[in-house]
This record gives sequence, structure tokens and C-alpha cells, in this order.
Amino acid sequence: MLALRLARGTHPLVQLRRLLVAAASAGTGFLLLSALGYAMAHPDASTGSVLRLLWCLAPVAASVHLAVAVARTDPGTRPRPGLAAVGLGPGRLMAVSAVTTALSTTLGSMLALLVFLHLRGDLTGMPFDGSATDFLAADQPLPLPAALTLLLLVPLAASLASAVALRPRSVGRGRAGRPRATVVGAPGTSGDSAPVTAGSAPDADHPELPPDPQPLAPPLPAPAGLPWGTAVIAAGLAVESYASRSGAAPGSDLTSRFAGSPAGVLGGWALTAVGLALAGPAITHLCGWLLQAVRPGALRLLAGRGLQGEARRIGRPLGVVCAVASGAYAVATVYAGARPSIGPLSTLGALLVAGCAVATLFTAALETKQVRADTTAALLRLGAPASVLRSAALLRAGVLLAVFGPLTWLVAELAAMPLAR
Repeated sequence: MLALRLARGTHPLVQLRRLLVAAASAGTGFLLLSALGYAMAHPDASTGSVLRLLWCLAPVAASVHLAVAVARTDPGTRPRPGLAAVGLGPGRLMAVSAVTTALSTTLGSMLALLVFLHLRGDLTGMPFDGSATDFLAADQPLPLPAALTLLLLVPLAASLASAVALRPRSVGRGRAGRPRATVVGAPGTSGDSAPVTAGSAPDADHPELPPDPQPLAPPLPAPAGLPWGTAVIAAGLAVESYASRSGAAPGSDLTSRFAGSPAGVLGGWALTAVGLALAGPAITHLCGWLLQAVRPGALRLLAGRGLQGEARRIGRPLGVVCAVASGAYAVATVYAGARPSIGPLSTLGALLVAGCAVATLFTAALETKQVRADTTAALLRLGAPASVLRSAALLRAGVLLAVFGPLTWLVAELAAMPLAR
């Protein structure tokens, strides 16, 4: 009930982000139900049914990633003074966020079920003259337990991932055994920031010690995911190259070149995406370091330090967008001059993955803006021109585009080379 009341009374932009999560969950649920319908309509093609279900893992992962990003920017998950006194501590806020995410994704799953039943003709008769019966199995009764199991996959995964991302983190003890504040995995206190000491009053257990003067937090270490990310990317490209040696004859269908080992191609692309997501924070941090190299001025120093501080928040979404863009470029390169027949389900899946990746990146950018709000206000109070802050933001965006653009092209070319043989 509390989650429903908080969801109803939030800002319209917050509601829009939750509607995006519901739409992503609806599209993913429809793809899962379509895979179930294909398996029912083709009981002898068990391999094809399993492969269709495997291809649905990419939309599932994209939807869960978007749901976690939206949960991190939800203002209802931020700790506020006095909430702990009424029983809304960090753990309860985490539970409220997980329930809110479950409500949004469940709404989308129910919408997917209604659309699927409508297309099957179970509600108001068969629409579109029965042209969609191939993957709907309209002539067979729908197994409700199997359909509900598939529809609950996204809500359960999204709520569990949101709870893990927003779980309270204890940052240890400070000087002379003094306990430090609990860090909540919410925007501004996501565990990516440095530990903050609790209070400035003298400790009752150590009355002889003076109060802490709230020292500045030490800088965070650089992300260390670049070697692992590079290794995973190389492994993914190797798997794609090995899977492309199946010798399948090229044709006009989108999956004809992958007919020999489509699971290998999917696994290779998934490894490449994971590698780019692992390397993204380190590459973003390196971009911030490059901005500050060779006697930086105030603008470059501000942009570089800001980019280094945002590396962990926007690095992974940038890596995922890079993976999606490289996959799209590789497909366009392989089928240059041809006319691949892309069905409606393939189009829906591609749009869903790309849309979720871009929406997650914009949501992560919004989170960094929320975290940076106090720093921006302090700079404005000190007299910094607003044009300087805008120029620093444009400089950060330009450097990221200049680095991740060629990286996307390189990964796409390496992925397309074995497939274009």
C-alpha cells in the first residue's frame, strides 16, 4: 500500500520513466509468449523453439537493466531526515523500491498477456484475418501455468536486481572504532561515493577525542575493469568467429547466415556486450584523465574531474549502448546490398533492446545530474558562470563520443569480418 501511494504521488517525469519500464516489460513478455506459441504450434521443432527462447534473453536483460536504472533515480528511494523515525530506514526504502519496480513490470506483463490473448482470438475473435496464427498457436488452448511463469520472469528479475542495487551498504568504522554512516544504494549514496563519517558530535565511548571536522572524502580509485573487459570482448569475438564457420548458405532471411550455430552467435554477442559493459567505466575514467592531461585550464579540469566522478554511473550504460550499436552496424555491414526479411518479432526485439539501452543511458545521465546538483549549486554560489558549466558538459559529451564512436566501429568491424565471408 505504501508503494502504491508513493507511486501515485510522484512527479509526472518519474511516472513517465515507470511507464517506460512497463512498456519494456510488455514487449519482453509478448516476445516470451510468442516463443511459447511457436513451441506449441511446432511441437517437432524443439531446437528452433529453444533458440527462439534464447534470443529472448537479450530483451529480458535490457528490460531488467532499464528497471534498475529507473529505480536508482526514483526520488522515493532517497533517505530523508525523519524517515527512519517512522520506520522507513534504508532497508524499508529498498523494499519499497523493489515493490514499485515489481508493480511497473507486472503491469507490463499483464498488458502483454492481454495483447497476446487478443491476437489469438481468445477475447474478441481472431484479428488480422488470422495472419499471426503461425507463432500464436490459436487452434490450441494456452497453457496458463507456462504463460504465467514466462510473464513473471521479468518482474522477479527486475525487483531482485533493484533490491540488490539499492541494498544498504555499511562502510565500516572510522577513527578509533567510531561507526561510520550507513550508505544506501540510492542516487547520491549508491555506494560509488566515498565513505562519510557519521556526525560531528563527540563520541560517548571516547569523550577525550575531539569531534570530527567532517574531512573531505578521499578520491575513489580508478575502475579496474579494463583488462577483464578486454579479455571478455576478445572471447566474445572468438566465439562469434568460431560459430560463423558452420558453412550455412547465405540467404535473404536474417538468421540464414547463423543457421548452423545461432546459439554460438548469440553467446558471442552476449560476451562482447558484457565485456564492453565491464570496460566502460574504466574507459570513461580514462577519458576524464585525458581531459586533464598537459596543463589543463579550469574548463578542462572541471570537465575531467566530473567525468572521472561519473565513470561508474555512466560507464556501464555507455558500454551497453556501444555493444548494441556495434551489433546493429555489424548486421548492416553483413547485409549491405541485400534485402533481409526481418519479421515483426525480430523488429520488436531489436527496437526493444536498442530503446532500453538508450533509455538506460539517459536515465544514468539524469542520476549523475541529481548527484552533481549540490556541487553545481556551490559553484554557482561561488560565482562560476553558467556558461562554463554548460561548456564542461558539452566537452565531456564530446570526449565520450570521440572515444566510444571509434571503439564501436572497431568492435563492429571485427564482429562482421567472420560473418561476411
